[in-house]
Amino acid sequence: MNTVATHPTTRKVGFAFRALEDELQPSLALRLLDEIDYGLVLVSSRGRVLHANHLARHELAMGRLVFTGDEGTIACPDTEQTEQLLAAIEGAVHGRRRLLYLTHEEHRLPVAAIPLNHALASPTSSVLLAMARQRVGDNLTLQMFALEHNLTPTEESVLRALCDGDEVDEIAARHGVAESTVRTQVRALRDKTGARGIRQLVQRVLSLPPVVPALRAGGFVGPRPSSSTYHFV
Repeated sequence: MNTVATHPTTRKVGFAFRALEDELQPSLALRLLDEIDYGLVLVSSRGRVLHANHLARHELAMGRLVFTGDEGTIACPDTEQTEQLLAAIEGAVHGRRRLLYLTHEEHRLPVAAIPLNHALASPTSSVLLAMARQRVGDNLTLQMFALEHNLTPTEESVLRALCDGDEVDEIAARHGVAESTVRTQVRALRDKTGARGIRQLVQRVLSLPPVVPALRAGGFVGPRPSSSTYHFV
């Protein structure tokens, strides 16, 4: 009988992964979820919340677009959207991915229903709901990016506003300064980071690893920088 030889390195790598799987305790897995800068909710096939990372807990507690309803089932303020969300969960149970756009008043939250089974496997008993990042400016990586490129507090504040979707004229109007003042800060950002323009600068920040603040309580995410954090001169 012919046998296929396995390279020693391959055997070692396979053993290392098996050892890692054995050592990956549930508590560590939950901590890993908390370090991801996106709201993640693990739900049962019927929509009952099994676990939520700290960003998702914050979103559920606020109740703007999703919350925990009767019997711990995830729900939306709008009945029709609740039905759509539960239908997406049901589809994910059978391996179908779906993207929903939950809306309520001025709020909007894209949510992806992701099956946790292999495409060819049998239906899964749980589904992952991944929420879109609400504000890039709250990401700790932006602070790390600012430190790495020696940005001033004002430059960092302008960068946060740009990443949150604000235009130069909006930043200027909000803080009562001339557009030329803000453009001077943008030019300094481009010079320090080597970006060719605002679009490339923002894209670089968006592509950074999603690192959440180390200090947080109960899933609270810090507020958007207030006008006092801008120091235009």
